[in-house]
Amino acid sequence: MSTAPTSSASLWRRALLGLTLPLILALAACGGGAGTDAGGDFGVKIKHKYGTTTIDKKPSKVVALGLNDADTLLALGIQPVGVVDWFGERPYGAWPWAKELWKGKKPKIVGERDDYNMEKIAKLAPDLIVAQYSGMTKDQYKTLSKWAPVVAQPLGHEDYAAPWQAMAEPIAKAVGEEKKLDKLIDGIEDDFAAVREEHPEFGKLTAAVSEGYEKGKYVAFAADDPKMEFMTLLGFKPDDKIESEIEKGNNVVEFGSERLDLVDVDLLVWLTADEAAAKNVKNDKVYSELDVVKDGRDLFVPYEEGPKIGAAMSFNTVLSIPYAIEELVPQLEKKAKA
Repeated sequence: MSTAPTSSASLWRRALLGLTLPLILALAACGGGAGTDAGGDFGVKIKHKYGTTTIDKKPSKVVALGLNDADTLLALGIQPVGVVDWFGERPYGAWPWAKELWKGKKPKIVGERDDYNMEKIAKLAPDLIVAQYSGMTKDQYKTLSKWAPVVAQPLGHEDYAAPWQAMAEPIAKAVGEEKKLDKLIDGIEDDFAAVREEHPEFGKLTAAVSEGYEKGKYVAFAADDPKMEFMTLLGFKPDDKIESEIEKGNNVVEFGSERLDLVDVDLLVWLTADEAAAKNVKNDKVYSELDVVKDGRDLFVPYEEGPKIGAAMSFNTVLSIPYAIEELVPQLEKKAKA
């Protein structure tokens, strides 16, 4: 707070990825192509958590304050001039699904998560600020709106709990690239559908996504968190006992070793920073007694070591989803058969 497929089923996944990523790259290369970008007659209105924002002209300098908002902009051919730091990634922009689209350029880091450096943002003189996957406050929104149109969190969803499409669509509308986004969404929804068709067994299993943020302290993510949303789109079912423990407005339930029974599900995915973090979980004596562990149905995926599956699931964007599907599904196949 991450192998290569070899089976026949892997071939269609390679084909799916082969279609999706070139499509993203081709669309991104079009820059300010087709969309609602007709000359100076741009004018769009976008409703969001804090009201309605009017954008009078196609933006050219965009600051992305949502943790994963830069991915959507990059997929639409726009390199944001400012971003917030999330994982402490150095150098910024090195995630495998986004690196090529940055083309070696580095945006200005204007904050960490929801702690924005207002002075740095103002100096960038943006003509649009987006904050979809964020916890932006109303006061922050009011301050930022003095300098540029601001598209805050999606209307009708808790912070950090909107579906990936609902976060991408306001960004695409704000920059006049809705047609591009529609193509990307259609392709990714087809990818998920193909996985569900190839693996009907996934639909019979409950799944949980968890993280050990300290020795003996854990979280399990809600069904509407992007990481669990990814799993349910693959076909897995969220577990009722986890959902019953999550309070309204939260995307996780926190618990100690004594409540590890919460994640004794059919298939358990752990997101870990590194191998040391994974060992902390595996060495928990209570954990070793769970059926999901005894049966070999638990899976550890790191954020930053090897294939960066944990990070891709956390981002859950039009760029990271194809990468996560390609890297994770072969591992899930094996665990689902355990």
